Amino acid sequence: MTTSRSASPAPPPSVLPSPATRVPSIGVFDSGVGGLTVLKALREQLPGVPLRYLADTAHAPYGDRSSEYIIDRSVKVAEHLHRVGAVMAVVACNTATAHAVQAMRERWPHWPVVGIEPGVKPAVAATRNGRIGVMATTATIASRRYEQLVAAHASDVELISQPCPGLVTLIERGDLRSAELGELVDRYCATLRAAGVDTVLLGCTHYPLIQARIQAALGDGVRLLNIEDAVARQARRVWEGFGLTPGGDAGIVLESTGDPAPLQHLAREALGWRDVTASRVAA
Repeated sequence: MTTSRSASPAPPPSVLPSPATRVPSIGVFDSGVGGLTVLKALREQLPGVPLRYLADTAHAPYGDRSSEYIIDRSVKVAEHLHRVGAVMAVVACNTATAHAVQAMRERWPHWPVVGIEPGVKPAVAATRNGRIGVMATTATIASRRYEQLVAAHASDVELISQPCPGLVTLIERGDLRSAELGELVDRYCATLRAAGVDTVLLGCTHYPLIQARIQAALGDGVRLLNIEDAVARQARRVWEGFGLTPGGDAGIVLESTGDPAPLQHLAREALGWRDVTASRVAA
């Protein structure tokens, strides 16, 4: 997790009156639906704060794109959130954090940006046998930031980096029970099983949406880790620093640059937020 500054489950959110309403809020974005896992953690940490989520579905996935492309899209999506009144941004995408957070901070030096990145250090602390697997996108594993994390924290363990091309694309379709998705999960997990890992870090926010399938493919003896809760706690610390008192309807706005149906479907089915709706926007 990175940031420019230093619960119990909440009830399902309601919807803010209008996507254009300039209510002080936290803006959250991902290349697609994966950041919903971060959004859920934010709602639990900040039940009284309006949240705006933008899925850049029309340009997903970021994981197989160039660094220049990821930076360009991340800045454009952040501009939208900034324009509609988000007082801070949470980059709920490991790939966008690794490639674009610095560009965002340079563009908006006084706008707090909280990012997410693979929790290599917690994984090293959790392993029992010194063999760790990391499942992430190709772009995340190829990023300079990931190299730095591995060099800083994983010199005394065996770390197996498993790129997972195609996994995000299948998750974005919304059918989390498809045979095609299961076959891909089994293929990537087979490499980690063969390496004898006892801990696997989910290095993409999409992957917790299929955590049960990944766990089944790895076996009960492998511990899975993710980082969403830590990001939400950091976002809460930043929000509390503003001294804002939320008023009115602390709801959630869901937006997508592509087809909003998968986003709405997963918010309702995977998270149980039955009353939310998603709309399409240009960004």
